[in-house]
Amino acid sequence: MSDAEAGLDPGADQLSRGRDDRAAEAQQRRSVLTALQSETVSTIEVLDRQIERVTAARADANTDDEHDPEGATIAFERSQADALRSAAVSRLTQIDTAIARVDAGTSDRCAVCGDPIPPLRLAARPFATTCLRHA
Repeated sequence: MSDAEAGLDPGADQLSRGRDDRAAEAQQRRSVLTALQSETVSTIEVLDRQIERVTAARADANTDDEHDPEGATIAFERSQADALRSAAVSRLTQIDTAIARVDAGTSDRCAVCGDPIPPLRLAARPFATTCLRHA
């Protein structure tokens, strides 16, 4: 039996702890991303309903909303909801990519150069796929 197998090799113990720490960090990152994914899907659903309501209001209205003195036009509301939905769909794609990277064990490495992504960057932007240099 070797020293490492007998538990007498401090380097092997350190390596094992390092793997455990990385696995725990990856699991934590996946939990955060899954929560963001759920939140983003809910946001998209809310925006879809808002767009449907605005579209229905426009179809039912027989007004010139472009010159309505009461404020925002129906077209503006629709455009705003479409832009917010588009941003949410883009964010969802980024989150899905980040979850796949966690599952592949590469979520803490830059997708461009392979360097580590700083932990503070991942804390601020859990779906980041690049280091600061490539951001």
